[in-house]
Amino acid sequence: MTLILSLLLTNIPQKIEASVSVSARNAILMEQESGRVLFEKDAHEKRRIASITKIMTAILAVESGKLNEMVTISERAEGTEGSSLYLKKNEKVKLEDLVYGLMLRSGNDAAVAIAEHVGGSLEGFVFLMNEKAKEIGMANSHFANPHGLDDSNEHYSTAYDMAILTRYAMENDTYRKIAGTEVHRAPNPTEKWERVWRNKNRLLTGLYDHSTGGKTGYTKLAKRTLVSTAMKDDMSLIAVTLNGPDDWNDHISMFEMAFKNYDMVQVIEDGIIKEVDDDFYKQKVYLEHGYSFPVTTDEKEKFQVEMKLEKPKNDWDEMRNIPSVVGKAVIRFENKPIKELPIYYKVAEEEPPSFFERFKSLFTAMMGVNRNG
Repeated sequence: MTLILSLLLTNIPQKIEASVSVSARNAILMEQESGRVLFEKDAHEKRRIASITKIMTAILAVESGKLNEMVTISERAEGTEGSSLYLKKNEKVKLEDLVYGLMLRSGNDAAVAIAEHVGGSLEGFVFLMNEKAKEIGMANSHFANPHGLDDSNEHYSTAYDMAILTRYAMENDTYRKIAGTEVHRAPNPTEKWERVWRNKNRLLTGLYDHSTGGKTGYTKLAKRTLVSTAMKDDMSLIAVTLNGPDDWNDHISMFEMAFKNYDMVQVIEDGIIKEVDDDFYKQKVYLEHGYSFPVTTDEKEKFQVEMKLEKPKNDWDEMRNIPSVVGKAVIRFENKPIKELPIYYKVAEEEPPSFFERFKSLFTAMMGVNRNG
């Protein structure tokens, strides 16, 4: 049995589409917090993805907890073809520096070195890549290498899946910092000068003021691929293009369309749920987190929020029997559920004993000692 409180229900007006034209064969624009897709073009078609593969390689390296470890460069890593950091066999490089080189300069040799160190072997790391893809919901992706070179027909993803991956990665502070770095300097043990890596992402390095990071890619078969992120005011966006001959402008066009047509609306706030007037729950149930969602002006009244609370049980008279989660807030947009948030019960904090109570306890204890000893 549940108690249901409907907080907001309004008429749904006609939907207004905000559109944009892109050169890419496949494209998507997603809002970071909600995951709402604001634009898409054949976003679920499986395609080669080139070096945007390295987003997966980078986040696995970050999550490994080994960034401060030194990596010994193998012959296999040194000999990797394509874009390179020019790593040398047997030199030792900090894993963190390799991840910077991977993301900023797209070093394929760094990708293999990272894979061997984090996964135990290149093949072991590829297994981890595919497990992570399953875990975060990349349903139409399969990885065969850590760099994205055209060495396997079983290496592919979709614009949508790469947006999911980027959304996941951008929740990690360390990844977000690396992806948004324009220049990184690293020691060079075999030379007198240090390594200096400048980011290939032109959106980040000057082409677009609101850019916050991303990853470039290119192979002969995949053509130009690009993942980029941008933030303006309180809206954070993710754009992905596959086979995009004019990808820089594609991304700018998508970002500008969203910033012009959408606003982030706070659908529900954190804190005590004031609308609940049930005697048992009143002023005692709360949300730990609020929720925001991107909408156009004409969409701002399309939300419905329901609070579903458990019916209080007889044994809840004692505070210790009341569960910490007593219900959920269900948020709907256009009559479709888009988010569920747990509702918590606020257990009253016991007030510290007064001076008189502490004195009384001490006196009683002393009398007990005198009486018994």
